[in-house]
Amino acid sequence: MAVTETKSIERTIEVNASPETVFSFLVEPAKMRKWMSIGGEGDVRVGADYRLQMTKEDVATGRYLEIKPPSRLVMTWGWEGADAITPAGSTTLEFNLERKGAGTLVRLVHRDLPNEESATKHGHGWEHYLKRLSVAAAGGDPGPDPFQE
Repeated sequence: MAVTETKSIERTIEVNASPETVFSFLVEPAKMRKWMSIGGEGDVRVGADYRLQMTKEDVATGRYLEIKPPSRLVMTWGWEGADAITPAGSTTLEFNLERKGAGTLVRLVHRDLPNEESATKHGHGWEHYLKRLSVAAAGGDPGPDPFQE
């Protein structure tokens, strides 16, 4: 039996907002649209499915696995479409929030990525979106998302 090795990425960023505020930007649709998606649906509860319209063509889907406000959110993650390198719900995404002074240290871990290409693409994507989260959660406007054009 062959063992398939998967890849993981980890990114951290400091956000000038409380963990409670940052957590709200991870789960409230109106706030998510400020930094990451153009729409979405789903009930934020363990075991519930979600669907995020990231761009006109790209939809991320998965299921909530663990929700511990304001410190931890774990979900499966992947992309709709028969040709997706990372199929819907096939990976695990964790957000860990830790109070740091007046702000929050956000640690994102994305596990079970199928190969180096997927890890590289998701790494670049999460760097982009975490910077936008940092601005939005601190009360700023991250501006138009170039990924959505």
